[in-house]
Amino acid sequence: MTRKIRLGAFLPGGGQHIAAWRHPDQPADGATSFEFHKQLALTAERGLFDAYFLADGLAIAFGGGIEGGNAKVAGFEPVTLFSALAPFTTHLGFIATASTTYEEPYNLARKFASLDLISDGRAGWNVVTTATESAAQNFNLDHQHPHAFRYRRAGEFVEVVKKLWDSFEDDAFIRDRETGRFFDPTKVHYTNHRGEHFKVRGPLNVSRSRQGHPVIVQAGQSDDGRGLAAQTAEVIFTAHQHIETAQEFYRDIKARARGLGRNPDHVLIMPGVSPFVGHTLDEAKEKYERLTSLILEEDGLALIKGLTGGELDLTGADLDGPLPPAPPTEGMKSRQALIRQIADENNFTIRQLYQWVASARGHFTLVGTPATIADTLQEWFENEAADGFNILPPWLPTGLNDFVDLVIPELQRRGLFRTEYEGRTLRENLGLPFPQNRWTLAQGAVQAAE
Repeated sequence: MTRKIRLGAFLPGGGQHIAAWRHPDQPADGATSFEFHKQLALTAERGLFDAYFLADGLAIAFGGGIEGGNAKVAGFEPVTLFSALAPFTTHLGFIATASTTYEEPYNLARKFASLDLISDGRAGWNVVTTATESAAQNFNLDHQHPHAFRYRRAGEFVEVVKKLWDSFEDDAFIRDRETGRFFDPTKVHYTNHRGEHFKVRGPLNVSRSRQGHPVIVQAGQSDDGRGLAAQTAEVIFTAHQHIETAQEFYRDIKARARGLGRNPDHVLIMPGVSPFVGHTLDEAKEKYERLTSLILEEDGLALIKGLTGGELDLTGADLDGPLPPAPPTEGMKSRQALIRQIADENNFTIRQLYQWVASARGHFTLVGTPATIADTLQEWFENEAADGFNILPPWLPTGLNDFVDLVIPELQRRGLFRTEYEGRTLRENLGLPFPQNRWTLAQGAVQAAE
């Protein structure tokens, strides 16, 4: 089968751009409007997107510290929201973010397995380690754990969750009214995990779904993050400004996965792209400039502070001068480095920097026509820089509608994107294999040896 571009839709109800809520097309209460999220999901499914993706935070980030700026001060917990949205769709996947630092494997495995059953096999878990001091202070800590500690814990956390998801073999439930046998106890397995960070007996009290278990997504770019992604992830969300750095990341992850005995084709790399689409280049530029003009200075500065680790004090700084060095961080090290790179490569002032990253926060911003945007996506896709893309419409619903109505038909004309869904589960549409239950595999191996 001809390789196709995979597409995720990153759709926070408050919009991606820190000034999105001020745009007249964007509902000001979008972050807390279920009806608005429902319409976004239906549009994404009309556009044949693989999945609706949502980030999440465990603390309020005031101002421009997160997507949507102040519009995202309050919003929905993603798994709860997706459980409500799933019945309104039939093919669209739902990838929710949840933390390995501030959750326990059993609870997380349970709620994602439940979403997977509710959606009939369309759930995905975006694995994050949660890198903010404010989140740590909501979970009995004064300061966040060191970067390396968070990633060691995350690696074991994912291992435990996958064990829990295999508690029931796929044919464990008999439900025979005549005999009274509801399940086969030989096909239910205790987890019995004891490690550095977790002790979990199991089994999980939720069965597997049509797709086996949720798709595992990860977004780390530091060396620790790359190691975790190559070991555990099936989809990797990444941020790049240039095809050359995207190619380096792509080839490194594929090589690491191969070295760990994994099939690199089953590790999909999906850089983030924030598109401003116009019928003409001038129209696209006008859309970009209009949204940029709505940024409040204080939100722009809060955004830069958040993206550089949370410790850079820009009080009294000359906004038309260069970005000063940021203190070392135990937070998002790779994002801090990327923001520094963007500032230096473009010789941006502080003001120009926050204007440029206001929509995508370090992901690739594209301003152009459907043809020029498709040209860039095709170049990355065909030259070992991407297996697909996570699309970050700057404001909603217009930015999503523009992409669905203008860019997707152009990708389809080029034979780069589906014209109908390939399957019903998220795995089937992503072209990922069904994860065989470890206990079933082990029993098969024993039988083959006998």
